[in-house]
Amino acid sequence: MDRAHLRPALALFLCGAIVACTPVRLQDPGELERLAAAPHRSARNVARDAARHPVEVLKFFGVQPHHTVVEILPGSAGYYMEILAPYLKEKGRYVAADRDATAAPQYLADNQRLRARLAAEPALYGGVVLTQFNADRHEIAPPGSADFVLTFRNLHNWMERGELEGALRAFHRALRPGGVLGVVDHRGRPDIAQEAQMKTGYVREDVAIARIEQAGFRLVARSQVNANPKDTKDHPEGVWTLPPTYRLKDRDRAKYQAIGESDRFTLKFVRQ
Repeated sequence: MDRAHLRPALALFLCGAIVACTPVRLQDPGELERLAAAPHRSARNVARDAARHPVEVLKFFGVQPHHTVVEILPGSAGYYMEILAPYLKEKGRYVAADRDATAAPQYLADNQRLRARLAAEPALYGGVVLTQFNADRHEIAPPGSADFVLTFRNLHNWMERGELEGALRAFHRALRPGGVLGVVDHRGRPDIAQEAQMKTGYVREDVAIARIEQAGFRLVARSQVNANPKDTKDHPEGVWTLPPTYRLKDRDRAKYQAIGESDRFTLKFVRQ
């Protein structure tokens, strides 16, 4: 066989070798966008997409359909659960680490609503694994089994209650080495001590990074996808003055609506 005849065969061989060695995309690259626009999502959650950017956040963290993802305290509203649970159902696993029996009554009631929702919609949520979270009192997933642990707007609560280090220990145990901890929270003012703004719901980004890295994680990337320069962070009822809470109700509502949701940091750490 001359060289001209060898070229097509060689090309086919090399193509096959490349395919065999290249990780196969397990789902269409537009699947996150499709699920974000799917009719099963609640209108209340969809209304917040312009402020929360769920597709961009999940892509920044690097979530793929074959991963095991633990979301901390998704609650019955299930903002990210509505996207992640069906996205991971076939090839991966979505773990909802929610409240335990010691939680306040309103949170226990919400946990029951979450359980009812999972049971009522098996086509979407039949593969969800429900575990308990309360600092480091429970195993949120088998040790070293999670590719991702994701937490959204929770740090300020744990810091105020002195539970941050315990929570980070639970995350570290659940993640495989090199696994990702994704964190989104209300970004506090760097010129004010963290203790002075604890009651406002805001967290200094530098303080969050330092404490998370002290717990055995390394910051690898930051995203400004959830930044909001209009947020002055000096509101009378803290972050809850802003939408969607509007704690002042109709007082200055147009003003806070114009500001929008809080300025937030979005941080990607890896477990060491």
